[in-house]
Amino acid sequence: MGDPGLFTPDSVTWQMHGDPMMWVAGIRALYLQALHPRAVRGVMQNSDFRKDAWGRLMRTANFVGTTTYGTTEAAERAGARVRKIHSMLSATDPVTGERYGVDEPELLLWVHCAEIDSYLQVLRRSGFRLTDAEADRYIGEHRASARLVGLDPDAVPANQQEMNAYFEKVRPELAVGPEAHEVDDFLLRPPTHPLLVPAREVLWRRVAHLAYAALPPYAHELYGRPAPKPATVTLRLRATGNLLRRVPARVRWQLPPKHILRAMARLGPGARPAPYKLGRQLAILDEPGVGGANRTGGDRGRWGTAG
Repeated sequence: MGDPGLFTPDSVTWQMHGDPMMWVAGIRALYLQALHPRAVRGVMQNSDFRKDAWGRLMRTANFVGTTTYGTTEAAERAGARVRKIHSMLSATDPVTGERYGVDEPELLLWVHCAEIDSYLQVLRRSGFRLTDAEADRYIGEHRASARLVGLDPDAVPANQQEMNAYFEKVRPELAVGPEAHEVDDFLLRPPTHPLLVPAREVLWRRVAHLAYAALPPYAHELYGRPAPKPATVTLRLRATGNLLRRVPARVRWQLPPKHILRAMARLGPGARPAPYKLGRQLAILDEPGVGGANRTGGDRGRWGTAG
């Protein structure tokens, strides 16, 4: 058997990251990450976000795919590349003149937590069923990805309680500055070929609005735009998830860069990500009386009311 990689097919991460709603979650993460002025300033001052935003999105998706489904060596190599790039970049506070590195631990931690929280919240609300124990395990697993970008794993939230406490602590530092408005404007109206503008208005804006709506209430307050009631947003996420999941996985996974198909070729068909596998894993991995609670089994049992 080949190298199972950083997370392995037994992880919650392996099953979750094969879900098509990860794309909506990724956009939600961008909205959330832009609320930290120092973090988003580091992005905007070191890249032409508007001209290369798609490239940036794809590089992020490739990093997540590589660290999730690639070999251990590939994941470590991807992490080393990110750390090297970050070590060479800095940003300047336009008010105080302070110059700081984009690899400051507090900035890396914000980006990490906003990303992992977005993946978890969007997938659960869209019908990817996870128990609280599985959600805790998912957050804990990503101490490994936090290490790859240069964070001390022991300083990273390991479960939902610690993640919630982190967001409560950091909220006073959040604000919507010029850079956040620029990210918001791009996500609503990304530059595209004139012939594709109608498709952008019909398809992309709906996805962007849904990702924005999935943000926590305090983010809506900061951006200054209201969102539908949480229950309405959850219904929209569920409907979108049901629609996207009707596309056969093998068809979705054919899109570049094909991380999942390569992982299955390396490890065998049993490595195929599937939501129903989570219940079986808890029965094996948890202590007696914990893993077997509230299980129905099978694909049908893994879709439904999240949480």
